[in-house]
Amino acid sequence: MISQRQFFLQNVAQTSPEPLQLEIKKAKGVYLYGVDGKKYIDLVAGVSVSNVGHGNKKVLNAIRRQIAKYMHTHVYGELVLSPQVKYARLLDKVLPNPLSSVYFVNSGSEAIEGAMKLAKKVTGKTEIISFKNAYHGSTHGALSIQGSEIYKTPFRPLLPDTKLLTFNNFDDLQGISEKTAGVVVEPVQGEAGIILPENDFLKRLRERCDETGTLLIFDEIQTGFGRTGKLFAFENFGVIPDIITLAKAFGGGMPLGGFIASKEIMDALKDNPALGHITTFGGHPVSCAAGFTALKIVLEKKLPETALAKGNLFRSLLVHSAIKEIRGQGLYLAVDLNDSGKLKKFISKALNNGILTDWFLFNDTSFRISPPLTITDEEIRLACKKILKTLDEI
Repeated sequence: MISQRQFFLQNVAQTSPEPLQLEIKKAKGVYLYGVDGKKYIDLVAGVSVSNVGHGNKKVLNAIRRQIAKYMHTHVYGELVLSPQVKYARLLDKVLPNPLSSVYFVNSGSEAIEGAMKLAKKVTGKTEIISFKNAYHGSTHGALSIQGSEIYKTPFRPLLPDTKLLTFNNFDDLQGISEKTAGVVVEPVQGEAGIILPENDFLKRLRERCDETGTLLIFDEIQTGFGRTGKLFAFENFGVIPDIITLAKAFGGGMPLGGFIASKEIMDALKDNPALGHITTFGGHPVSCAAGFTALKIVLEKKLPETALAKGNLFRSLLVHSAIKEIRGQGLYLAVDLNDSGKLKKFISKALNNGILTDWFLFNDTSFRISPPLTITDEEIRLACKKILKTLDEI
């Protein structure tokens, strides 16, 4: 009899030569359960998606209530749908001025695409700047501003008029000019291996954008909704962008993305032409209901604040000769082993020991710690015990 895994390899499009092939039966809290009953502490959280934990009852109930009312009704932006309006209103309350107008889409890549189009439309300029080792998505436009040539070369030609700068390099900021429509940047670089901005780099970036009439776009797709100790990572650095892109935890476990700007900026998509950006399933009512509920949980349980303490607990417990450095903030950490071969062995053995973690696209010597923000101190201690045991084994 053909197994589920064989059907998976045969009929589900693959993204790598060696997928994990861990067959999941259920997920609850910080745990994933295999079909054999074995449970795994999830230190990936769907790459910063499941911030309020797997199978959160309040989120599930919100989904059930919305499904009972209606699901898809009409192309996005034409009908007044309560889940969208409620979520947009809540986002307006928690984001600083002038970030008040939300365009709901389906994913992070689409949010980036929309933000790039918006920057070009508003400024009348064509150049988009991003940073080396940044990841912003895999669609053609998002790929064009990705920070690694490895993933871009097979798909060229991509968008013209793009340029890469070096994160935390102040001299490179002179590359932003009067012809630059937008600069897309992660406030904390994720797939580079969790790289924090240094010496007020983001403030100087904001100043340079203002000097050149360039829109500053923060990619908060991984960092948003409490992961770095603030609701949004940019709040750690005292800089407000012109546009912010969201996804992952934005949907509370359901597919949802968005880009947010001032009403004045966002209105550029309304005409000349009308339907300047359009999506069928963006802002799906069920996804918005789930995302709204998840954000309420993040706020009510003060998960951003607790993320800082929990991140510090990880740091205090993860002391081992194989660990060269721990980078990051809150529950957005990279543990660097300074050895790609050792990292590959670690990730495999960690899975055997009941720990699910992963490496970074542009850093093959570090593994990530980005669990659900609801992880308890007891679960952190258990996870660290398993991590240290695995490090001993390799």
